Amino acid sequence: MIERLGKYKVTLGAGLNILTPFVDRVAYRLSTKDQILNIPSQDVITKDNALVRVNAICFIKIIDTQKAAYGVENYEQATISLVMTSLRATIGKMDLDESLSSRDVIKAELIKAMADQMTDWGLVLRSIEIQDILPSESMQSAMEQQAAAERHRKAARNKQAAVLEAEGIRQSTILKAEAEQEAAVRQSAAAVSLAEGTKKSNELLAEGIKAADGQSALNYQLSKQYIEALSLLFKSESNKVLIMPPELSQSMGNLINSSFILGATNELEKQDGKSKNS
Repeated sequence: MIERLGKYKVTLGAGLNILTPFVDRVAYRLSTKDQILNIPSQDVITKDNALVRVNAICFIKIIDTQKAAYGVENYEQATISLVMTSLRATIGKMDLDESLSSRDVIKAELIKAMADQMTDWGLVLRSIEIQDILPSESMQSAMEQQAAAERHRKAARNKQAAVLEAEGIRQSTILKAEAEQEAAVRQSAAAVSLAEGTKKSNELLAEGIKAADGQSALNYQLSKQYIEALSLLFKSESNKVLIMPPELSQSMGNLINSSFILGATNELEKQDGKSKNS
């Protein structure tokens, strides 16, 4: 950047340029490349009164050399001071946990807060990165203790959940075993009742057979059931050809004879009863 007699005259570009001796002088030499500025560490107080140490790095570019040279005394120092001030203001609005986990939010807030001011200086903020956000030693110790306590609580909850789950499985197993035992007892009782009923029925049947007309009554019942079973076969739609068993005539004869004998026996019992009454 050339000044003539102490006043800005022109900005020279690349190539051959001719100056007037003793009248023109090179006042500033500025680079239009992206420049890296290290932001020194500083202590910042968060919204919940926690002390943290923060440092950053920013990337700037000169887009207007005249503003960069004459708009601010030292654009590098001005940019660093502006970043530090904006960083304190941004983190001061956040809690400690939020500031430790929201670097992208802090970055966006800094770019937004610095954009207008840097445009007046002929600069553009390419990017800004938060390098470290470190709580104080006492805060770090407290956070470590809190994290350890949280891990212990989580382990205790997991242990309690495992105990409850095991207890639930145990109770379920006990109830299932009790239910199976009860079912077995009831099945056993039902089997005993059925056996007793069968025994009683067999005893009654034996007593009936020993009676005078017991054999005839037995033959009658067997023949009747045999004929009823055959009648079911006759009614079946799937049977096209029926072969009559030779035992059918014998069963019919037994049924008739048994009916006759039973009828005669009943008649004799009636007459015997009448004679006793008379």
